[in-house]
Amino acid sequence: MRKKLLKLNRTFFVLVIIEVLCHLAVSGVLASSFCIVDESSIIDQAGRSISAKSTFKRIISLYGAHTENLFALGLEKEIIGVSQNEVFPEKAKTKPVFSYHDDPEKFLAARPDLVLIRPMIDRGYPQLMARLEKSKITVVSLQPATVDEMFNYWKILGILTGRQNAASDMTRQFKKRVSLLKSRTKDLTFKKRVYFEAIHKRMKTFSPDSMSIFVLETAGGINIAKDAKPVRKTNIAAYGKERILSHAAEIDVYLAQNGAMNRPTISLIKNETGFRLIKAVKEDQIYIIDEMIVSRPTLRLLKGIQEIGKILYPEIFK
Repeated sequence: MRKKLLKLNRTFFVLVIIEVLCHLAVSGVLASSFCIVDESSIIDQAGRSISAKSTFKRIISLYGAHTENLFALGLEKEIIGVSQNEVFPEKAKTKPVFSYHDDPEKFLAARPDLVLIRPMIDRGYPQLMARLEKSKITVVSLQPATVDEMFNYWKILGILTGRQNAASDMTRQFKKRVSLLKSRTKDLTFKKRVYFEAIHKRMKTFSPDSMSIFVLETAGGINIAKDAKPVRKTNIAAYGKERILSHAAEIDVYLAQNGAMNRPTISLIKNETGFRLIKAVKEDQIYIIDEMIVSRPTLRLLKGIQEIGKILYPEIFK
């Protein structure tokens, strides 16, 4: 009996330590953004402690990446609402649409047990979140910034929905494909040097540990802006025109993401003052790529690797 009590006490102590570390992580004291406490408990990006002993069955997703991953986990029936402008998968377009601009009563009428959001929504619409939580609806805020965080994020979605095995399969599938894609360029003696634009207007790139740079490097590209520093713990990094032009002779390819934050054109980049000095601009090596396949924490990052690979090494990534 005494041994059992000691074992229980040790288990409880370990769980307490894990939870404390998780709270330190999401508060910014440690470098992380959310945390798995045990097989049925998590702490989200806002510091909410969530128990999933009973898995969630009626889910509203207010972020396209959440929606895409829920479908990948086989949760089509459990998804009762999605955000505006969903594009993938096709079936997401058939679901009822919800927005953080909506009246809380619209959410309450749908009777969700879980609303999945990201930190931007949490910060921008605290009254809506408070109203949902007051009505006993669980709100979970998640948005991974790195690939390692993405694997934890998938695991958390599995915990919340009872699809842990499917989430593990996603991670295994992703890692296996990444290994195969990396092997295509491992023997190259020369790898192309790339500047990867995140926001043209502000001359911003991606932080070195972001998903976008992971995609680029997995495709065999060399990130020219390795010294870029993240802005406010995001995956975006300030760089500036002066620093871009300091690498003008080295940039073999100029790559820019296209999405809500950035609407570049090849003409816009070509005609930017001073950019005619950039090797890639002189040689017409400017390419635009969809942000959804390079910046979102989904399996479609694999497609992003393939597409960038085709740009950099078309003879290898046919």
